[in-house]
Formats: sequence, C-alpha cells, structure tokens
Amino acid sequence: MFKIGEFSKLSHVTVKTLRYYDKIGLLKPAKVDRFTNYRYYSASQLPRLNRILALKGLGLSLDEISRLLDNDLPPEQIRGMLRLKQVEIQERLEEGQAQLDRVEQRLRQIEQEENMSKQEVVLKEISAQAVASVRNIIPTYGHIDQLFDKAFAYLGQHRINPAGPPIGIYHDEEFREQDADVEVAIPVNGSIPEGKQVKPRRLPAINEMACLTHQGSYDTLSGSYGQLMGWIEAHGYQIAGPLREVYLRGPESDNDASNYVTEIQIPVEKA
Repeated sequence: MFKIGEFSKLSHVTVKTLRYYDKIGLLKPAKVDRFTNYRYYSASQLPRLNRILALKGLGLSLDEISRLLDNDLPPEQIRGMLRLKQVEIQERLEEGQAQLDRVEQRLRQIEQEENMSKQEVVLKEISAQAVASVRNIIPTYGHIDQLFDKAFAYLGQHRINPAGPPIGIYHDEEFREQDADVEVAIPVNGSIPEGKQVKPRRLPAINEMACLTHQGSYDTLSGSYGQLMGWIEAHGYQIAGPLREVYLRGPESDNDASNYVTEIQIPVEKA
C-alpha cells in the first residue's frame, strides 16, 4: 500500500484531486486507517486512474466518466474515443495544444499497460557519491533541463569531468503541477568549489534501492513507475526517501527518444 502523497507523486496526480475523486466515489482508496483516517492506495488502482484522466481529457464530466467506467469500458473503445478527440483538437491547435499533449500522454500510458514487457526490478545497495548539486523550485518538472544546464556549465568552467551519469532527485512528497522541488546531481571524483547555485554534496548511501531500467521516451516513464510500484507493494516494502532518476542515455547522446535509457530508483524499507 502507498500513502496518498506517495501515490500522488508516482501517478502524477495531485493529492487534492485524489481526495476529490474519493469524495465523489470515482476512485476510493484501497484502505482508510480507521484511527487516523489516512488514505492508502494500491498499484492495482493505476489503470482506473489513467482511464479517468484520459476520459477527462476528452471533456467528459466526472459523472459521465463514472458511468462509463462502471460499465467496464474496454481499452480499445477508450483509444477510439481518444483518437477522435485528437482530430478535433488538431483543428483548433493553437488553443488546444496543452490539452492535446495531456491526452496523448495518457493514451500512451494506457497502451503501455497492455504492450510493455515486464522488466526486472533489482534491489541493490547504492554507495554514497560526491556530486555537484543544483536544487531549486522549478515551475514544472519539464524545466529540470535548466538545472542540468547550470550544473554542467559550472563543471565546464572549472574543467571538472563528470564521474557518472546525471541524476534527478524529486523531493516533494506528492506530485506537483507547479513549483516542484527538484535537485539535479552530477557525480564527480573528489571535491569541487562551491558556487552560488552549484553546491558540492555527498548523496547518502542507500541500503535498499528498488531499481528498474526504462527504455524509451520520458513521456512513457509512468508505465515503468507503475510496474515498480507493483513490485514494491507485492514484496512488502514501503518508500523510504526521495525517488531518483538516473539518465543513462538521453537527448545529449541520441535524438531518438525511443532509445533513451533511464534507471528509476526508489529507496525502500520493509513495511
């Protein structure tokens, strides 16, 4: 089981939205602690949540979505409805571009649930690592590139070579649509001078890190997160710290997003 903040962070849906879906009966928590009223969710609830968001992107009301899902709308019919909506949005592209992007992203997530092959989750120990760190509140997660640009530019000025692939660390306890607390870390050998924005830091060792390697666009990471969540839950673990993404291959080395390789890392401990 995952706390509401953890489920929010891994599903990219705000806690406020999850609470509202619970209130109207659209997506009830898998469990509510009768003493604390804390909500807990299961990885098995992700497919329903993805369908809710996909149908919401079509412009359907939450009442309509509830009726459709209660009738067990098949994925093929959802895809057909989404593709019709894509044509409509493309006709008014200027005003609907942001909405189209969200619909396409949820469509990929639904297709990925059916088509992605199961990847191996590895539980491993991560050693402490000296890094050049830039941590800031950024407007959206898509602005993480700006932090990496600052870190790499600083290392270049001081003629310091990275000692490993870059890392993104997500510190918020829940998914945030705006003002996300994000850190980028570039592994280095030895010490580095401290700058105004770039700080020397030592990432702590992690005794148990659940890791899964994702190949493909960053837009399809959610499917791998879902698989990793399922493994954590099935093996009796709980999340024990900020999740990390290690960018083994990205746009700096390959223009084809399908060739990107990202290792998702989540610190865990026995529940």
